[in-house]
Amino acid sequence: MERKSFWKSGHKPTLFGAFLYFDISFMIWGMLGPLAVVIAMDYPMTPVEKANLVALPILGGSILRLVLGFMSDYIGPKLTAQIGMGVTVIPLLLGWLWVDSLNQLYVVALLLGIAGASFAAALPLAGQWYPKEHQGLAMGIAGAGNSGTVLATLFANRLATHFGSWEIVFGLALIPIVIVFVFFSLFARNSPNRPAPKKLSEYSSLLKQRDAWVFCAFYCVTFGGFVGLANYLTIFFNTQYGLSAVHAADITTFCIIAGSFFRPVGGFLADKLGGTRMLTYLYMGACIMLIGVSFLPPLPVVVVMLFLGMMCLGAGNGSVFQLVPQRFGNEIGLMTGIVGAAGGIGGYALPLILGQLYSTYQSYTPGFVILSLIAAASMALVLVMQSKWRAHWLKNSLAAKKESTSFSA
Repeated sequence: MERKSFWKSGHKPTLFGAFLYFDISFMIWGMLGPLAVVIAMDYPMTPVEKANLVALPILGGSILRLVLGFMSDYIGPKLTAQIGMGVTVIPLLLGWLWVDSLNQLYVVALLLGIAGASFAAALPLAGQWYPKEHQGLAMGIAGAGNSGTVLATLFANRLATHFGSWEIVFGLALIPIVIVFVFFSLFARNSPNRPAPKKLSEYSSLLKQRDAWVFCAFYCVTFGGFVGLANYLTIFFNTQYGLSAVHAADITTFCIIAGSFFRPVGGFLADKLGGTRMLTYLYMGACIMLIGVSFLPPLPVVVVMLFLGMMCLGAGNGSVFQLVPQRFGNEIGLMTGIVGAAGGIGGYALPLILGQLYSTYQSYTPGFVILSLIAAASMALVLVMQSKWRAHWLKNSLAAKKESTSFSA
């Protein structure tokens, strides 16, 4: 049977709807990253407190991704996404009308995790419409919704400066989430090929499988590195290079663009070249760039290095999710939640690493050295697993061939 091209297979309105849902949700999820510098004028914070503020939404997202992943399998990714957008309104209203202290802001930050959990519904919704040979690109396009972080860094501080209030940014964010909710409800559809829900006992067996933990480790570094840096770089540029809140956020936007828009490229190239091969190259590139940043070179140089490093991490996200549906196609909803949660944990840890080490040593060098070593260790893990997977697949191929020969005889 002739294979259809990517654009002739699947369901384009659903793919676009999944992208929009993920994009706006990511914008909301990442708002506190750039706003932290402005908020610090009202609530003075130590480096560790700033790191905690931008890390809490990521922690909330990593926990809730498990919930939304489970819901996607049981009630469908479309309804799960609609519920997610509805609940996202709550922290936006609280941030706009309720916050009056740093502790209250921490509560809002944690609740913003529901927006970050959108990953666990958006990717299965899009990916289940496409055959395996196109899933890397489909999930990469939907996953490119992490470009919503660009909207946050580009506009959040500008709006806060223009209106003289960072709280109003939370209120204004209600407008796009309502618009996307309407579009999504009208045009997105669950795939008719969606796997039937399984028993909870069957899902618990996933965590007993080594490959599930390996994918979690891969994504903890690629996505965790991307989202952690996306939320922390405004603070980094403001603290290290003395840039204003708006200027620091603008440069952060430039770096985020690389990670966001190279995610589908990573998925596409993984479809063509293989996911493990791509991850090897991308982890190597990220390691080299991060070790370069650790020397804290002049601003133009560090921006180029962070752009290239974020590009590697973003493409790595697409490469990881080219592999996941091939290994766990029937459990893609929950696996998306599990792997996404691992990515969120990595993103939660990264600001804490940079903030704590800066507080201790008054330098970002130790933090970026550690991040580069983590990327190097990830590359080594890919090489080890690649050889194991090849041996396993060869063994299964020979067994299947032998069985076929015996049947024919």
